[in-house]
This record gives sequence, C-alpha cells and structure tokens, in this order.
Amino acid sequence: MKRVGVVSILFLAFLGIANSAYLAQQKANGEPLICDIQNFSGCNIVAASEYSKLFGIPLAEYGIIFFSILFVLAALELVIFDQLLRRVLQGVSLVGVAASLYFTLIQAFVIQAFCMYCLVSALVTLLIFILAGLIEPLRLKAPLAA
Repeated sequence: MKRVGVVSILFLAFLGIANSAYLAQQKANGEPLICDIQNFSGCNIVAASEYSKLFGIPLAEYGIIFFSILFVLAALELVIFDQLLRRVLQGVSLVGVAASLYFTLIQAFVIQAFCMYCLVSALVTLLIFILAGLIEPLRLKAPLAA
C-alpha cells in the first residue's frame, strides 16, 4: 500500500510540475493564461498582481522547484525505503500546504479573484501531504512509567 501512495505522490508531483511550468512559461512570454471557466476567470488578475512574485521571482518558478523536490523525494523513496526520507517528504509537503493556504487566502480576501491553476496547485499539494502522512503515520510514544 505504501508503494501505491508513493507512486501517487510521483504522479501528483509531476502534475504540479506541469501546472507550474505552464504558469512560468506564460509569465515569461507575457502571454495571458487560458482560463475561461465560470467563477475561475481571475487567473490573469491573480497572475498580474503584486502577490504573484516573491523576491522578484514568479511564484510559478518556486512551484517548479517545490514539486521537483517532492518528485525526487518520492522517486528516492521507491528505491531507498527510508523513514527519514518519508519524514522529509512530509515536512516539505507541509511547507507547501502552508504556502498554498496563505496564497489562497490572499486570492480570496486581498485580490478577490481566483486562479484555477493556483487552486489546482493547492489541491495537488494537499493531496501529496495527505498521502505522505498515510505512507508514514506519526506515532506518539507513550510516556515512560516511573
């Protein structure tokens, strides 16, 4: 069952890389994003906002790095089977969930527009985090009796 979870993380990370690469390419080319789905037509508003960059670098480029790290960690897990590696995978995905939550809240309350690509990225990150937790659940140690 753990292998299915890890392979699922590989697939989701690849999906995240593709999503982020599309966003980064469109940003680099200065082309508008294709997003005409009802209620999610704010992609270009979000992409043009001041919140679409961090330290002058588009968030999509951070997304490529983030999902690539998750992909490599999951690929290594298929070969090495290491608990520490699974914990690192959980930690990295937790950072991604926190960042996704922050930027989703920015979309909702500051920009007041939603980008479907950003929401897909957030969902993929959340699913990776859940799967990472399932392949190596946290176990609390019982206190020692005196």
